[in-house]
Amino acid sequence: MMRTQDGIEIGEAPGGRAGTGGGASGQIEGGAVANRPRPVRRSYIGGWATVAPTGPALPFVRRIGSVVAFIWLALTVATVGLATPALHTSPRASVLIIGGTMMNGDHFAASVLPTMRAHFAGCRRVALVLHASHPVERDRTEARLQKAFAHLGVAAADSLHRREAAGGRELIAAADAIFVGGGETFVLLAELRRSGQLEQIRTRVLAGVPYAGSSAGANVAGLLIGTTNDFPVTDLATRDALAIFPAVINPHHPTPAQKADYESRAGKIRAYLKFNPDETVLALGNAAMARWHDGRVTIAGGAAWLYRASGVRALPVGEVVPELSR
Repeated sequence: MMRTQDGIEIGEAPGGRAGTGGGASGQIEGGAVANRPRPVRRSYIGGWATVAPTGPALPFVRRIGSVVAFIWLALTVATVGLATPALHTSPRASVLIIGGTMMNGDHFAASVLPTMRAHFAGCRRVALVLHASHPVERDRTEARLQKAFAHLGVAAADSLHRREAAGGRELIAAADAIFVGGGETFVLLAELRRSGQLEQIRTRVLAGVPYAGSSAGANVAGLLIGTTNDFPVTDLATRDALAIFPAVINPHHPTPAQKADYESRAGKIRAYLKFNPDETVLALGNAAMARWHDGRVTIAGGAAWLYRASGVRALPVGEVVPELSR
C-alpha cells in the first residue's frame, strides 16, 4: 500500500502514471506499460491518505486497510481512556502545597508563616526530603530549613540525604511531619520511586502525618506530574505521583501583571488539557498556598487558578474549592 500525506502521492511514476509495483509482470510495448492498473482512489485513515488501487488487488487492500483502521481506533481509545490516578486520602490526611519562593533568608516568608505554623502545630520532628535539589546544595538547604522550622517551634528537622536506605525509612517512620523541597521534579519523583519512599510517605500521610511541599514538592503531592515547568532531566517509567492532593499542580504561575509570562503559561496549560481533558490543574503563584484538610481544598494564601478543559477561573484566598472538595 502506498501512503500519502498532505495530498501528495508517494511512488508516482514520471509523467503522472502510477507505477505497477508488479516487478517483472509488466510488459513494455512501444514505450508504454502494458496492463496498466485502473485509476486509483483515496481513502483516509486517521488523517493519512492511502492510495488504494481497484481491480484484483482490491480485496487484499481492503483487508489491510481494515486492519490499519482497527489498530488506529484501538490505540486512540486506549489513549483517550487512560484514567487519571485515583486520589489516596483518609479523614486524617493534611496536605499543604506551596507554589514556591517561600523563604526569606533562613526563615519562612511572612506571607506563609501563619499557615505553616498552623499546619505543623504540635510537631516535634520533621523529615526533610531534598531529593529535588542537586547533591552539592543539600547540606546548605538543610541548614536553612532547620533554622526556619526552629522559628516555627519544630525542634528537629533532619534530611534524608544524610542516611542510607534503611536509615531513610527509619526517619520517615519516626518523624511526625514531612516537608518536601523544590528543585527538579523528575529527579525527585524518580528517587522517591527508586528508594520506595513514595509509598512510605503516602502511608504516613494517610495515617495523619502533616505533609508540606513547595514547588517540586507540591508537584509530587498531586495525582501525577503533568504541568511541572521542569525539563525531564531523568527518565521515569510513570508520571504517577503521591496522589495525596486531588489535582495536577502547576507552581510558580505568573500573575496577570506579568502579562506575557501569564498568557504564555495559561496557553500551555490549556494546550495540556486539550490532550488530557479529564484532568484538573491547580496553578499556584509564588508563595501561594492550598491546603487539603478534612476532605476540602482551601486557598490559604496568594494567587491561584483552577484550570479545566471547560475553562479557567481565579481562586480567591479563603475559598473552599468545590471542584476539589468532597
